[in-house]
Amino acid sequence: MANIITRRSTLMLGASAAAATALGASPGAAQIQRAAVTPPSWPIESGATLRMLRPVRFVQPDEEVFRANCARFTAQTGVQVRVDFVGWEDISQQTAVTANTGAGPDVIIGFNESPHIYVDKLVDQSDVAEYLGARYGGWLPMAQRYGKRHNSNTWIGIPFGASGGPLVWRKSAVNAAGFQAPPEDHAGLLDLCRKLKAANKPSGFALGNAVGDGNGFANWLIWSFNGFLVDPDGRVAINSPETIAALEYLKQLYETFIPGTVAWGDISNNRAYAGQELWLTSNGVSLYFSLKNDPATAAIAADTEHTLMPKGLASASPMAGLTLNAMTFRHSRFPNAAKSLIAFLMEAEQYDPWLQANLGYWSQPLANYGASAVWTSDPKVSVFRDTMKSDYWLGYKGPISQASAAANNEYIMVQMCAAVAAGQSTPQQAVREAERRAQRHFRAR
Repeated sequence: MANIITRRSTLMLGASAAAATALGASPGAAQIQRAAVTPPSWPIESGATLRMLRPVRFVQPDEEVFRANCARFTAQTGVQVRVDFVGWEDISQQTAVTANTGAGPDVIIGFNESPHIYVDKLVDQSDVAEYLGARYGGWLPMAQRYGKRHNSNTWIGIPFGASGGPLVWRKSAVNAAGFQAPPEDHAGLLDLCRKLKAANKPSGFALGNAVGDGNGFANWLIWSFNGFLVDPDGRVAINSPETIAALEYLKQLYETFIPGTVAWGDISNNRAYAGQELWLTSNGVSLYFSLKNDPATAAIAADTEHTLMPKGLASASPMAGLTLNAMTFRHSRFPNAAKSLIAFLMEAEQYDPWLQANLGYWSQPLANYGASAVWTSDPKVSVFRDTMKSDYWLGYKGPISQASAAANNEYIMVQMCAAVAAGQSTPQQAVREAERRAQRHFRAR
C-alpha cells in the first residue's frame, strides 16, 4: 500500500477527517462495548515524564487527535508527554539506535516485528495486553502474532492497528469485462486481467522494492499458492512446488500488467490509477480518499471498489497488514507511567476518535472496536475493518524474528518474483537464489 500521497491530497484528507471527528467521533465511543474489568495497578513514578516516538501521520487529524489524547493523559495524571513524529523510512533506524544505546524515547510505536528484534531490551507488557483484551473483546489474530513473543504468552508489544492492501478496481471496467467483481481463484483473476488488457484498461501490481506494495503483492502471490518462505520451525522452505507454481502463474499474469511495474515504488500505482493508466491494483485506503476528495478525480473514486485479494488455493485471503506496534524500553525510568499511557490511549474514549480520524487507514487490533462508526461511514471502507483478523504475517509461517525482518527488508520475496516476471530468471533459478539469500539469515536457527 502506498504511504506517500500528494500534499494537496493530504490537506483534503485532513479536512475530511477533521470534519468527521468534529461531527461525531467522540460520542461514537459510547457504542464500543467494554467489560467491567479493573485495570492493574501501575503506580506512576514521582516526577515521571515520557517521550514517545511514532511514525508520521497519514492524515493530519491522526496527529491532532493523538496529541490531544496525550494531553488528556497529562491533564489526568500530571505526566508530561512529548510525542515526536518521524518519517516512515526513519522509524526503524531510530528504534535501532535507541535499543543499542539504551537511551532515548521511553516508548516507540514501530512497525510489525520491531519488538521481536529488540525483545531483550523491552519491558514485559503482558499486564497491559491482558487487561485490554479482557475489556475490549480480545485481541485479533494478527495482533496476537505481532504482540506476543514467539511460542509464549508474553506480550512484548502492544499493536495499535494495521493498514491493509486489498484489491482496488474500477467497477465499470470489471463489469464491462463480464465480471461483477474480481474472482477469488487464480484462473479467474488471470482471465479478468487478460480481458482488461484487451480493453486497454490494464491491471498492474508493484514488483519493485516497495515497502508496502511490493512486499504485499509478492507475499500474496506465494501464499495464495500455499507457499511460504520459512516453515513453523524456522527452516527455509521457499524452494517448493507451491512456489514454483506461483512463479509460473506470475509469468502469465505479468503479461497483462501495465509496463514498468518491476521498477515501481509505493507511489507508482497511485499515480497510474489516478491517471487512468491502470484499472486494477492493490492499495490501502489512501488512494480512494485522495481521489474522492479531489474534484478532478472524484468520478474515479465513485467508480472505485475494494475487495480482498483473491484466496487462490488458500483458505482465506492471504494478506498481512502493516502493523503499528508499541514497545516500552527497559532504559525508561518510568515504566509504570509508560504502561499507563499505552493503556489510556487504547481506551475507547481516546482510541475510537483516533480510529475514526484515520478514515479506516488503520484497522483495530481489539475485537470490540469493529463496531466503530468509521466502518459504516463509507461502504467502500468496510473491507479494511477486518485487516487484523488475518492469520498471515511477514515471515509466515516461521517465527517473527530478526531474521524474518531482515528477509523482508532485503526484498527477498519481491526480487524473486521480479526476476521471473522480467524474464531474468526461470522460476527454478529464482527460487534457488531466494533460498540461498534466506539461508544467510535463518541458518543460525
